[in-house]
Amino acid sequence: MVKEEGRGKREEGRREKEEGRRVLSSSPSLLILVGATAVGKTALSLRIASGCGGEIISADSRLFYKGLDIGTAKPSLAEQAQVPHHLIDVCAPDETLSLGEYQQLAYAAIADIQARGRLPILVGGTGQYVQAVAEGWGIPRVPPQPALRAALEKLGGAELGRWLQQLDPTAAAQIDPRNVRRVIRALEVTLVSGRPITDLQRKTPPPYRIVMIGLHRPRAALYTRIDQRVDEMMAAGLLAEVARLKEMGYGRSLPAMSGLGYRQLYAHLEGELTLEEAVQRVKFETHRFVRQQATWFRADDPRIAWFEMASEGVETAVLTFVNRWLNGERP
Repeated sequence: MVKEEGRGKREEGRREKEEGRRVLSSSPSLLILVGATAVGKTALSLRIASGCGGEIISADSRLFYKGLDIGTAKPSLAEQAQVPHHLIDVCAPDETLSLGEYQQLAYAAIADIQARGRLPILVGGTGQYVQAVAEGWGIPRVPPQPALRAALEKLGGAELGRWLQQLDPTAAAQIDPRNVRRVIRALEVTLVSGRPITDLQRKTPPPYRIVMIGLHRPRAALYTRIDQRVDEMMAAGLLAEVARLKEMGYGRSLPAMSGLGYRQLYAHLEGELTLEEAVQRVKFETHRFVRQQATWFRADDPRIAWFEMASEGVETAVLTFVNRWLNGERP
């Protein structure tokens, strides 16, 4: 009698577990792979995508631009042929892609990949873009209003703060009043849309079953990889790439040209730095950038499963983790 009861409970537990897996499997899945520049995201994302029937969606704000190939460590044509990539080479260097536009394009790519029965894999080191997709940020669709901005700038910081306090007290409490640019943007959105910016910025989590994997390396090892990669970029023709972009009329003030490697080599081409100084500055500023990335992808973020890339067998461990998750198991 006791044995039958125990057997019945085990059977019930097995059915509940299988039902849970079916529920998880029926939800559209999104795998997110994050980590600092040069940590090894590209190679591992290709292996995951190849093994799991996935396609890669870029969450790197510099891969959007055509012609910026070497300095952005853009996946090669062979790598893009191996695994389909999305949101790479979507605009010219003198065009802009806003965060809201990126979010819409990313959601469209995710839906397309899922509709074909494949796994979307969001890969990148630009934390703002990753979080906008993963958390469903509300992003006001209000384009810049140059005339309104100019008028607001004349009011001065104290008066701008009073306006924002009256129109959107929540935003006034959240925005540092010394950050005049953000205060003006909040007022701009509120005045044009007729709604407080904080109402428009409310998050609506997307309907995906999401897992986030973070890749990490010890800081000293990461700096060494960065320096080696910069040297490899120079050997591959980064200076010629920047010179070609300059000759095509793409000025150094463009947002696309503010990326690491490009602004420093522009300075060299215009006589402000020697080539040695420019290369050293690329390395130094990339070191600083990866420290900034760490503030977006904190090691204590409970959403992220972190893997140490210097550990033996890490790729196998990540693939096992992903497969367990895809099967509805607790990784």
